[in-house]
Amino acid sequence: MLKSPLGALAALVLLVTPLSAAPAPLQPILPGGVIVPLYPETSPRLNAARLGEAETLNRSTKNPARIQSIVNIHYPSLEFHGVDAAANTGTAIIVVAGGGHRTLNVGPEGADLAPWLAKLGVNTIILRNRLRSDGYNLEKDAMPEALQAIRLVRSRAKAWKLDPTRIGIVGFSAGAELAAWTAVYFADDDQRARAENDPLAAFSSRPDFVGLIYPGPTPFTKNPDLPIARNAPPSFITSAGSGDRVHAIWADHYFAAMLKAGIPNLEMHIYGNGVHAGSIGERNGIPFGKWPERFVEWFRDLGFLSPSGTETKAARDLTDFQKKPVK
Repeated sequence: MLKSPLGALAALVLLVTPLSAAPAPLQPILPGGVIVPLYPETSPRLNAARLGEAETLNRSTKNPARIQSIVNIHYPSLEFHGVDAAANTGTAIIVVAGGGHRTLNVGPEGADLAPWLAKLGVNTIILRNRLRSDGYNLEKDAMPEALQAIRLVRSRAKAWKLDPTRIGIVGFSAGAELAAWTAVYFADDDQRARAENDPLAAFSSRPDFVGLIYPGPTPFTKNPDLPIARNAPPSFITSAGSGDRVHAIWADHYFAAMLKAGIPNLEMHIYGNGVHAGSIGERNGIPFGKWPERFVEWFRDLGFLSPSGTETKAARDLTDFQKKPVK
């Protein structure tokens, strides 16, 4: 019997068509940014069918060179911005932008932090995590990406001239949901990484500090009595109060749980005047516009702005806390 020419053509197409497209090129949010994917392109954690789709970069109407936000993220990544060697404290902050899991506001809640942190000698790493609006699951995809980001930065500490004991995460709004997750689930995710033979499994995903800026719901919103590890990181939390009531309530959920557990160096500022968002802006001079100054005071007090390689107060306090009997 003669074979159908259409069948032969279909077989040929199967032979020459790749199972997945090569990842679309990633463009830096800021000039000079070094982009590193969170996972190898063959990772089962990625959606291979969509890797070839380019990210959608939404630009400012006033300044077309400025990237305000990103959607259609299928190849999650980090963008590293290092500081001059003479000023480098070795401290690195992974910044996670908000956007309600619909978009990633990497302009105000990402790029704008890099020059501010550079003046402090702090390295900035901007996370581009996948979004619910693009079909991804918060707990299955985005949350693990924040933990993987910490592992990846720690794995590159020597190359990027970072202190591996000074790697933390600061999130805004929806991004703070991811940051809060890392403070609670780092041990569980490290176990998961080992079970999956993750290439970065040898590196801890525990953040050395956490910042929650007008946060979304944290793990304690669903379960106020969620167990907290004795080596949970120090945390800085801030939000407007009555003008951003729901985010202030979510901030308080996290603060109350960590305070009850006695975790050292917990600090929260809830402001009487203010509304949601605004990043590190001055907010026309209201007290809420001063939260970055309060963060720097907290950060300096814990030793993260001291010379690289010196033990931080945060580390000493945590060691002392873990020696105390559990109450």
